[in-house]
Amino acid sequence: MAVSLKQSTGRRKRAVARVRLVPGSGTVVVNGCELAKYVPSMSLRAFATEPLRTADVEQAYDVYANIDGGGTSGQAGALRMALARALIELQPELRPLLKQAGMLTRDAREKESKKYGLKKARKAPQYSKR
Repeated sequence: MAVSLKQSTGRRKRAVARVRLVPGSGTVVVNGCELAKYVPSMSLRAFATEPLRTADVEQAYDVYANIDGGGTSGQAGALRMALARALIELQPELRPLLKQAGMLTRDAREKESKKYGLKKARKAPQYSKR
């Protein structure tokens, strides 16, 4: 028996989320933990699973995600994008809905790299006149 399985990737800052959607009961497992244990903040959980609610398939698929890098906010953003991309692979007619909600736009803001001779990317050492 073939099971329809869709995989997708989402990125935000330094975080990378790889997601598999499998027909099921709506459980979300991130790095082997339940989503509620992995992401303690209720608002970040709601933000990360927003594509499922927008597409009205919250109870239709089980989500298995591997997330690496970044902090909690970046990981939630990466998960959100990966879910939206996976849903579009399953149901291409959802694309305009998810695009209008801003779930397919990659937030490219990343930390600027440190420059030599400076303390951070742009902060210079304190100037001493004497």
